[in-house]
Amino acid sequence: MRPIRASIDLGALRHNLAVARRHAPSAKLMAVVKANAYGHGLMRAARGLRDADAFAVLELDAAVRLREAGYAHRILLLEGFFAVSELETIADHRLATVVHSMEQVRLLRSTRVKQKLEVHLKINTGMNRLGIALRDVPRAIELLQTAQISQIVLMTHFACAEEHDGVREQLQRFEQVASTQPLPRNLANSAALLRHPSTHADWVRPGIMLYGASPFDDQNAEELGLRPVMTLTSEIIATQELKAGDAVGYCASFRATQPMRVGIIACGYADGYPRHASTGAPVRVAGVRTRLLGRVSMDMLCVDITEIPQAETGSEVILWGAGMPVEAVAASAGTVSYELLCALALRVPVIEIDAL
Repeated sequence: MRPIRASIDLGALRHNLAVARRHAPSAKLMAVVKANAYGHGLMRAARGLRDADAFAVLELDAAVRLREAGYAHRILLLEGFFAVSELETIADHRLATVVHSMEQVRLLRSTRVKQKLEVHLKINTGMNRLGIALRDVPRAIELLQTAQISQIVLMTHFACAEEHDGVREQLQRFEQVASTQPLPRNLANSAALLRHPSTHADWVRPGIMLYGASPFDDQNAEELGLRPVMTLTSEIIATQELKAGDAVGYCASFRATQPMRVGIIACGYADGYPRHASTGAPVRVAGVRTRLLGRVSMDMLCVDITEIPQAETGSEVILWGAGMPVEAVAASAGTVSYELLCALALRVPVIEIDAL
């Protein structure tokens, strides 16, 4: 069996949830478990995050799975419904739904369902992705109040919450329409929760921080008190001795300038490691941080073990996670930790641990 595997630490999930609560003690906490819980496994993450006040997902079938597994939490559909036919399922499973367009508002008003629905009305305050235009918010609320709605929560999403002054303009726009509405609010993502207490309101909805990765470029997860949940490990499966001038991997993109030892690792882009990572990306081998060499192949990658004499076939390799921050790997590959975690391939075996 190939030695690559991912371990998911439920204790780290609980720890990171506690960190979120300490930052926003007066708000209810909605754990974002969309995209298969950022690649960690929906049901696995739900077990680790069961002390959250609510869950947020993207897919209706994921919400139904949570409900059928016995989770009585509030469950919010972050993109809402895509067809009127979904409203009955939403009502039957007591799900909450985002409403982000006037078309959805009108559909809710004209459709009869068995139970009243909770709606999180998403307001476009400047990200210009999803959301009701500011000018339409009063009319949207008026129409929803005549529909089969049990509660309206006002919601927005911050585009630049990782910046020190990144929420000010959007929060001002939000207040323009929300200040006259005595309705609950759902505003803060991970970055806003950690950096902007003014956004905490009634609900906070952390995502990436729950999985032990930082949303910031200027603060790492350890500095924020977070613990990595996913650790991707493998082993050296072969070694090579290079002399000056020898090349490594496809297209000979790395060429040795002096004698070197190279370790061949059982991990490639078919496992979810970023193909666009290049020479210099950090890897931990036999407890020592070293670097990737050359191009990532489908099933293998190569690392420099010249200065790690204890490294040999069978030595442990940490691609990211405990001992190798996923943010560092992502930054070296020109991407973000979200992408790496979500891209874990189905062929990688996953084991569940509880380190606390």
